[in-house]
Amino acid sequence: MNPTLQGYAAAVMEAADPASLHGIADDLAAIERQAVSNASLRAALTDTSVPGRVRRAAPAPDEPVVCTPDFTVDLAAKQVIRSNGEDVRLTPTEWQLLEILARNSGRLVTQRQLLREVWGPTYETETNYLRVYLAQLRRKLEPEPSRPRYLLTESGMGYRFKP
Repeated sequence: MNPTLQGYAAAVMEAADPASLHGIADDLAAIERQAVSNASLRAALTDTSVPGRVRRAAPAPDEPVVCTPDFTVDLAAKQVIRSNGEDVRLTPTEWQLLEILARNSGRLVTQRQLLREVWGPTYETETNYLRVYLAQLRRKLEPEPSRPRYLLTESGMGYRFKP
């Protein structure tokens, strides 16, 4: 039995009248079976230290960093840094769009795919959202937003990120 559950069972046994404990062992066994089948609950029961929680929350080390001559997109840290070291502030929606494009670097990402992933399936035809947000991203990231080098539009199809 899980050490945490054992401690709980011992405390219940000491505090309770033996006649009222009928079924407690079965209940504890059921709780433990549920915990074993639920990995996150099992981790929470067995590793409640602060370093353990931090370790579980840390991003995967294989998250890519996409570099351009003008800025760097760090997907693990969820940040964009200009070549002069200045942090670029992005809204959550801008970040989601940039992240999808950066993960598909060099490949065409369709308008429908971007709309579905960022806003959901009911927004697949709202292409005006993409025009607005990509214009905002270009103003923040491109050296000349009116002549984009990195965030390219493929007319009527989608967008491409070219580092």
